[in-house]
Amino acid sequence: MSNRDDSAFLDDIKEAARRIAVYTDDLDYEAFLNDFRTQDAVVRNLEIIGEATKNISEELKGRYPLIPWKELAGVRDKLIHHYFGVNFDIVWNIINDELPQIIVQLEEIPNN
Repeated sequence: MSNRDDSAFLDDIKEAARRIAVYTDDLDYEAFLNDFRTQDAVVRNLEIIGEATKNISEELKGRYPLIPWKELAGVRDKLIHHYFGVNFDIVWNIINDELPQIIVQLEEIPNN
């Protein structure tokens, strides 16, 4: 059992999301597809987001129902179980279409 609380796991999620944004900031899709190091870094940080999400209390998740907690946790499982078949179209869509909004939502949660 972890001694960490929700705020620590939220920090993990936010930091991993920020790293993904930094890694991909100046890349277009084609450059991303041709950069295995960035792919690996992004996948690893998506795993961190998923694992940390699984450790967030149900009480906190209930207070912020608009955050797609289940989907965040599920991304990690999908990547772990199908690692050698990662669909980078899906990864690219997550990091460009979904993650920015999720970061905004997470930043609205008080750090206490």
